[in-house]
Amino acid sequence: MDNLFLAYVLIVVGLLLMAGEIFLPTGGILGAVGIAGLIAGIAMTFYEKPTQGLITLIAVFILIPILGPILMHYWPKTALGRKMFLEGPEDDATVAKMPVVLELEQLRGRYGKTVSALRPAGVTDFDGKRVDTISEGEMIEPGHWVRCIDVRAGRVIVRAVERPPDLADLNPEDLKQ
Repeated sequence: MDNLFLAYVLIVVGLLLMAGEIFLPTGGILGAVGIAGLIAGIAMTFYEKPTQGLITLIAVFILIPILGPILMHYWPKTALGRKMFLEGPEDDATVAKMPVVLELEQLRGRYGKTVSALRPAGVTDFDGKRVDTISEGEMIEPGHWVRCIDVRAGRVIVRAVERPPDLADLNPEDLKQ
């Protein structure tokens, strides 16, 4: 058997053993043997032909960073990976079922008046109930009308409006206290 062929076999077996350590955790034994095989194979290529050894070393240093992320991408899809990486529920799914958030969902489409400045977060009064709100990004001064446009993950998002439609007939001076 040619020494150069044996060197490449050691490199390939070393890479496979290192990949095997990811899929079959043995406490580092497969990984250590794989690294040893990789080093021995690269050393053998340098011993045979120094330029061949340098090319092999560069190829291995390019191959490992490419194959590593690919293996890590597919590892959670294996049977062992599914046992090691538990998937929890999505944040929005758990938060959406909380009683407080269900209560906030009733505010969607309703009008309120800002109690504090929304920069972009602040407090808004919805029918006598103070609620922490977030504007869509613009600053809203205290005492301005807002409308709840969305409730996401327990956050009430509001948009500034002139006044509620049901108060359009009233004189703004009548609303001041």
